[in-house]
Amino acid sequence: MGPMIRVSSLRGFAPLVQELGGDVDMLLNRFGIPRQVLESDDGLVSITAHDRMLDAAAQQLACRDLGLRLAERQDLTVLGPLAVAIESSSTVAEALDCASRFMFVHSPALSVAVGPDPRGRRGVVALTYRKDLRESLYSPQAMELGLGLFHRVAALLLGGLSGLSGLRSVELPHAPVSPVRRYLDFFGSDVRFGAPTGALCVERRVLDERFAGADEAIRRIAVEHLSRDYREPGESAATKVRLALAETLGTATPSVANAARLLAAHPRTLQRRLAEEGTSFEAILNDVRREAAHRWITCTNLPFGQVAALAGFTEQSSLTHAVRRWYGVTPRELRRTGGS
Repeated sequence: MGPMIRVSSLRGFAPLVQELGGDVDMLLNRFGIPRQVLESDDGLVSITAHDRMLDAAAQQLACRDLGLRLAERQDLTVLGPLAVAIESSSTVAEALDCASRFMFVHSPALSVAVGPDPRGRRGVVALTYRKDLRESLYSPQAMELGLGLFHRVAALLLGGLSGLSGLRSVELPHAPVSPVRRYLDFFGSDVRFGAPTGALCVERRVLDERFAGADEAIRRIAVEHLSRDYREPGESAATKVRLALAETLGTATPSVANAARLLAAHPRTLQRRLAEEGTSFEAILNDVRREAAHRWITCTNLPFGQVAALAGFTEQSSLTHAVRRWYGVTPRELRRTGGS
């Protein structure tokens, strides 16, 4: 199974779709998300299914700003236990450090960090928001939801939604999918498209701004809870193997020996650790291939021979057999239906 995201990220999705005249159950069923999972913020769904559903809903409902609309319905509490540690931090820098350290609790595919300003402006830093694209393709609506929520949370923590003090620009990796005025109204700042990564670019002094709700005792308890009760997914052998396969699929022969070499482990040791975690190299390889093939088939128009190579198959016929086994249809039929 690929990277997941807390279902709280879909808070407000069902009523928004209904208001737009859409069929929530149809969308959920199309992307394999059980309706009942929406009943608890702590549920988990595939981030690939989550993101593809947002893009599909935006297109189907002719709602180009769906991600931004959803962000307007959410707040810091969608981050669950991480929210307590963030809002009790003393400064922006401390909150960002906490978010960077524990974002995997919300989704191991997402990350936030502080980096240099992509425009090279003096006294400006970039508060970046990224999705790991090694296992899940880019989604404009999911990026706008995440960056929009990032902006709303920062503004609220710093005193209100009238605007984020010190914001110099908003960076989006994709071309505008809504009228540019919509972005300017939402963020209240210059918005630049085609950026290297999603980011809020702010004056460096913003990092030192203090939160009115700072409480060191509560923050310490929250961080201890996160450290004790949530394990960094990257620590598991299964996650390491999965990432190694995702990075090398289509360029190297997938094998236990090759994976072990990349991870500086003996093949038998690696197999034993995977067995202790309740999985195997073959099971992980099957999952990585299935998800890669699904993405390339349904999200691109690449020839199937090329898709086969990208998914690590030596022949197109092997891809066809695998897709039939996974989905009960041919690659061509899967592409025609968009995976629905």
